[in-house]
Amino acid sequence: MNNTPRGNRLHIAIFGRRNAGKSSLINALTNQDTALVSDIPGTTTDPVYKTMEILPIGPVLIIDTAGIDDEGVIGELRTQKTKEVLNKTDLALIVTNLETGIGTFEEELLTTIKEKDIPTIIVYNKWDIIKNPKEVVEKTNSTPTVLVSAKTNEGIDKLKERIIAAAPKDIEVSLMGGLVERGDTVVLVTPIDTSAPKGRMILPQVQVIRDILDHDAFMIVCKETELQEALGSLKNPPKLVVTDSQAFAEVSKIVPPEIALTSFSILFARYKGDLRQLVEGVKAIKKLKKGDRVLIVEGCTHHRQEDDIGTVKIPRWLEKETGESLDFHWVSGNSFREDLSEYSLIVHCGACMQNRREMMARINKARGQNVPIINYGVLISHVTGIMDRVIAPFQIEIQ
Repeated sequence: MNNTPRGNRLHIAIFGRRNAGKSSLINALTNQDTALVSDIPGTTTDPVYKTMEILPIGPVLIIDTAGIDDEGVIGELRTQKTKEVLNKTDLALIVTNLETGIGTFEEELLTTIKEKDIPTIIVYNKWDIIKNPKEVVEKTNSTPTVLVSAKTNEGIDKLKERIIAAAPKDIEVSLMGGLVERGDTVVLVTPIDTSAPKGRMILPQVQVIRDILDHDAFMIVCKETELQEALGSLKNPPKLVVTDSQAFAEVSKIVPPEIALTSFSILFARYKGDLRQLVEGVKAIKKLKKGDRVLIVEGCTHHRQEDDIGTVKIPRWLEKETGESLDFHWVSGNSFREDLSEYSLIVHCGACMQNRREMMARINKARGQNVPIINYGVLISHVTGIMDRVIAPFQIEIQ
């Protein structure tokens, strides 16, 4: 569980005013000194991420945020970062001091959280220093509450029970759900080139392998250079072939048309986001004009190769496809532009490092600003002329 990717963990974000005891609460939940604790207001400046396990939920990611009442110009920036965390939050904990109770800051945050339909628990901290704390709690709204003392650990077990009860049970769809069944065979094509990590496989490949096993299906993993031989070794045709998108051209020529074909990136487009919306975005490519701005988004930062897909290949493909000189911009990691109106197209990676809520927040933001968005796999399938074939396995879902 310690090695479970962040994107596959339940994201629990902790909000509250400065010195409400957010960091102390994290230390109590994790039973270790994970977060820096100080009496000085504003000790936590940027969101801090901590992985842990809460059984029976399993792996979770706890996010410690800056105080929602931070002051000054820097404080406003920290507060904005805190609110951005909501885009990836599956469950929100609002921590308040029993002496302070629920005030304007908390009420405003609760309104925003309600608009985003995020399950919420109000945590009243410092139980150990207040007389008759239940009288304070009874004056609050109907949001689920729990009394704790991060100092003495009173109420922490109760908080974990509340977290288990409130946690969304369907935060992810299955990668291979509806595509394979028990006993099916899947062929995975995983090129080993200069961009492949030495001695291991990339995260989307590993996750697809695991999901195939979860479906009690079989698989063959091979490079594109051995694909023909791998298919020939099977007594019966595979139910599905999944390839790296960058090998689409070669693989599509080898796999017979009666065998379903798709890519890891398109699987993730469906798994993390809205495949219908990402496919719809392809229409915008034909409308791109000279000088139009294109935003390329990668969910993680990595060493750039000589022929890097995000900074080299995608710009080259788009300019070749449109015959126009385009203006490309890039963001990576947790960054995403607030104002997208200047862009004619957004091209997003497979989002293996984002959770579904964050990816959907990005898609919805683009939709809300009328900016088309596609992902790497959808783009590559389009420029190689096989998009209809590789989205065919999902046709019923995206109609």
